[in-house]
Amino acid sequence: MSAGTDSAGASGGAASELDERRPGDRPARKKRTVATRVLLSYALVTAAFLVADGWAVTALRTAAREAVLMRSGYLPLALTVRDVVGAQDVWNTQLNHVTTAKNPADQRAWFDIALRGGRPQAFVALRAAIVAAFSSDPALSTVSAELSGEATDIERFLDADRELVARLFDALNGSDAERAEQIREQLVTRGHQGKKRLSQLEQRVQRLVDSLISVAQSRERWAMRLLGALTAFTAIVGIVMAAYARRVLEPLARVTLRAKAVAGGDLTPHPVVATNDEIGELAQTFEAMVQAIARANADLLAAERLATIGKMAAHVTHEIRNPLSSLALNVELLEEEIEDDAEARALIRAIKNEIERLTALSERYLSVGRRKPPRLEKEDVGQICRDALDFMRKDLEQHRIQVVLEIDDSLPPVSVDEGQIRQALYNLLRNAREAMPDGGAIRLVARAQGERGVEIVVEDEGAGIDEEKRARLFEPFFTTKAHGTGLGLVITREVVEAHGGTIRAEPRTPKGTRFVVFLPATPPSPATAASEARH
Repeated sequence: MSAGTDSAGASGGAASELDERRPGDRPARKKRTVATRVLLSYALVTAAFLVADGWAVTALRTAAREAVLMRSGYLPLALTVRDVVGAQDVWNTQLNHVTTAKNPADQRAWFDIALRGGRPQAFVALRAAIVAAFSSDPALSTVSAELSGEATDIERFLDADRELVARLFDALNGSDAERAEQIREQLVTRGHQGKKRLSQLEQRVQRLVDSLISVAQSRERWAMRLLGALTAFTAIVGIVMAAYARRVLEPLARVTLRAKAVAGGDLTPHPVVATNDEIGELAQTFEAMVQAIARANADLLAAERLATIGKMAAHVTHEIRNPLSSLALNVELLEEEIEDDAEARALIRAIKNEIERLTALSERYLSVGRRKPPRLEKEDVGQICRDALDFMRKDLEQHRIQVVLEIDDSLPPVSVDEGQIRQALYNLLRNAREAMPDGGAIRLVARAQGERGVEIVVEDEGAGIDEEKRARLFEPFFTTKAHGTGLGLVITREVVEAHGGTIRAEPRTPKGTRFVVFLPATPPSPATAASEARH
């Protein structure tokens, strides 16, 4: 309670607060497994690699297709156009000296071969090269048709040379030199016109091919840059995912270190870094296990201390109670013999008071060492509180203590041992009174906690207890009073826990201390209650 609290230690209160903070009490969230998170991280790396690899394959296939097109389309087209232009140059050269040739028959044979085979085959090859160069790209089908049509128009234009060539050689055979020269001039003029149109076609084809090559080169450079970016992106994703996987698995290393520390005997509470996966659940479960071990060790230590108290109580019973009884009897006989001596009677009363104090102290030790399991019956906790307060009211009034009693009208019946609960209330009220040596007010509250049970609150207006001492409430033999035994709150906690309840101490605003006892509506089984009572 406050500075006059009978005993200290926070096993009950701490256990209650720990239970309230258990992970299971938090709203459940969808758990992400470590395997799933690691798998997803590496799936992302794989996806990034596949994207980069797929783009690389696409870029290589495009480059290979364009290389094939260059070799089997653009280059043959350029060579074919150049051959046609070259053949027209040869035609024009032959026309320059056809009229001065010594053997016109040989010249006529050459022109006949050119007109019947060489020129038509050249234009057929030209149109075939145009189709081969541009048919692979649907977007260039219009260009292919235009170039093919232009080649056909030039062929038709040059095909008219057949009649002029025939008339030329007829004039040469007839020795009509002037007429032959006129026809030659016409053929030369047409030849230059055909050469000009073929040259224009060649330039157009060359510009188009250069443009397509430039586009292909630009696309290749862009593809290489994008491939480099995708490669860098894949590397970055790999590094990030490796760091992410390491961060996901890092708590496992901390759990391992924590396990080694626990194996070395470190049972002090450690904060748990919450992660919504199996490792986080493992860390929380492991830390809860460590705290449970620490509580079990503390309970074992307390049980050993109480066992020692039991042995001491038996020894006190054997060695002290009987002599005390004899002393009390002899003091009473002596008091009857000296009725007329007031001073002697005062000394006798002082001796009797000390004998009674020692008897009460031995009884206190005996009550700890030989506590029986509670005999549970349905009781009105509110009425138990009223009876306990009525029993202690005169003592409280003598110490200038006022009591504020607040009891709910509809408290649910609770299965309790009335005598043990009453004794626990006596201890709490006595501690509250001792916490206020100059008087004050005690507030006693009994309120329902839904259908779960009943909560009893005892609070005082004393000086209060600092956190360090409050943490040791309920430890055997720990007391803040000058002449306390450190057993009152130990007994109170045992009684409450034997009923399946909890007790905690907390500061009161603006000053003082508050004890909160919870008694469940559903009592523990007899075996459990007996086990709790033995501890």
